Amino acid sequence: MNSMPNKKAVRFVRTTLLPLIICCAFLARAQERIEIDAKGPVTPFPHFWEQMFGSGRAILSLRESYREDLRAVKQITDFRYVRFHAILHDEVGVYNEDEHGNPVYNFSYVDQIYDGLLKNGIRPVVEISFMPKKLAFNPDALHPFWYKQNVSPPKSIERWDDLMTHFARHLVERYGIDEVAQWYFEVWNEPNIDFWGGVPRQKTYYELYDHTARDLKTVNSRLRVGGPATAAADWVEDFLKHTAANHVPVDFVSTHGYADDTAENLFGTDEDIPMDDRVCRAIAKVRKQIQASSMPRLPLFWTEWNVQGMMESRDTTFVGPAVANTIRQCDGNVDMLSFWTFSDVFEEGGPFPKPFQGNFGLRAKGGINKPSFYAFGLLHQLGNQRLASNSKNVIVTRTPKGGLAIAIWNLVDPDQHGASQSATLALKGVSPGAHATIQTVDDDHGNVLKAYAAMGKPLDPTPAQVEQLNRETALPAARPLEQRNGTLQLSLPPNTLALVIVE
Repeated sequence: MNSMPNKKAVRFVRTTLLPLIICCAFLARAQERIEIDAKGPVTPFPHFWEQMFGSGRAILSLRESYREDLRAVKQITDFRYVRFHAILHDEVGVYNEDEHGNPVYNFSYVDQIYDGLLKNGIRPVVEISFMPKKLAFNPDALHPFWYKQNVSPPKSIERWDDLMTHFARHLVERYGIDEVAQWYFEVWNEPNIDFWGGVPRQKTYYELYDHTARDLKTVNSRLRVGGPATAAADWVEDFLKHTAANHVPVDFVSTHGYADDTAENLFGTDEDIPMDDRVCRAIAKVRKQIQASSMPRLPLFWTEWNVQGMMESRDTTFVGPAVANTIRQCDGNVDMLSFWTFSDVFEEGGPFPKPFQGNFGLRAKGGINKPSFYAFGLLHQLGNQRLASNSKNVIVTRTPKGGLAIAIWNLVDPDQHGASQSATLALKGVSPGAHATIQTVDDDHGNVLKAYAAMGKPLDPTPAQVEQLNRETALPAARPLEQRNGTLQLSLPPNTLALVIVE
C-alpha cells in the first residue's frame, strides 16, 4: 500500500480547509460575550482621569490660544486643575535683585496667569520651578528645552526661603486662604533626571523640598504641598521615609510614568511588560509604597502620563481605547491621573511647524480637535458607580438616573495590525424595551486626520479651515442600538472606542 498522502488531498487541505480553519479560529477569538447585571453591586467610580491635565509652561497660559483650548476641554470633561512648569522662570519675572544684591519680587505676571485660570473655572497645581537665574547657584545650568529653564539649586537656601514665603503670602493675600487651600503645591519637576542639577541629586532635592514645604506651612498650615514629582515612578519610598524621619510636611505624593517608559526605568526589571500595562502597574507599585509608609492614606497624584507615542499615535484613534484601558486598570489606585497635555500650545522643542506630528495634546495647532478630544468627551459620560464586568475591554457604570453607560473598545497597538471585534452585551435587570444608543470614535467618526488629508494638509490652517475641520469631525448624535432578547450586538473596527447608553 502506498503510504504517501494524495497530492490533491494535501492541496485541498492547504488551499481550502486550512484557511477556513484559521478563519474560524480567528472568528472564535474575535467574538466576546459580556455579561452585565444592571442591578448588581457597585463601587464608587470618581472620574480621576479628567480632573487634572498637564500643559507646557506657565507663560503659555497668557495666550488666547491656550485659553481657548482650556475652555474647549473643560466643556467636555470634568477639568478642575491644570499643572504646568516654570512659574519661577525669568520670563515670568518673579525674582530680581537690585544694585545692592537685595531681592526684588514682582508677581504681576503670576497674577495674570492665575487670574486667567480661575476666571475659566480651573485651579492650579503649582509646580514650583524652575530657578530664577539671579538666585541660581549656577546661572548657566540651562536645560536644552527651547525655553532654556535653569535647573540649578539656589545659591542661598535662605534667599529661597524668603522667595517661597513672599510667593505664598502674596497668593493668600490676593485670592484668600479659602481659595488657595484648594490648590496643590508640588515641589519641582522630575528632580531625579536632568531637570535638577543638584549634586547629589536626591539629597539636594530633599533639602529643597524640606525648606519649601516648611515655608509654605509657615505662611498657612492649610496650604497643601507634596512631591517628589519624579520621572518614572522613582524615589517615592525613600521620599516618604525621609519626610517621616525628619518630620517634614507632605500632603500628597506625586510622580510620573508614561506608557512608553521602559520597564527598566519604571520597575528596575528587564521583564517584557506590554506598554498598555506599564502606567497602571507603576501606579500600583507606588500605591503599595504609600500604604507601607507611615502615612498610608496619602493621596496619589500621577501628575504626568500619556499613552505610547510611536508612529505619531497620539494624533490617532488609538488614544481613546488606550485611555479607556488605562482607566479600567488604574481605577482605585490613583486619586488624580493627569494626562499630559490638554493642548498642543506647547514649546519644549520650539513652536510646532505643522498641526499633526504625534504631539501630546487633545487639540492640535490652531485649536483642531483630535480623536483624543472626542474620546475624552465620550468617557466623561460614564457614571459615578462602576459595575463588575467579565471583560478587559469594557467599563460598565450606572448613571445617576439608574441607566447604564458602557465604554467598550477594540485596542490595537500602533505597530500591530488588528481586525474588527464582535461583542455581545448580555443585559440582566434591564427592561426589554429599554432604549439603547451608541456613539463611537473610530476611523470615520471624530478622526480629523482624514479630513485634514482631504484638505491638502495645510501647514498653517486658517481659522476658517480649523472651523471646517472641527465641524466635519464633530461627533454626530448617538445612534439607536437595537436590543434583542436582552442583548446588544456590536462590531468594533480596530481602535474604536464606543459609548453605549441604556436608559
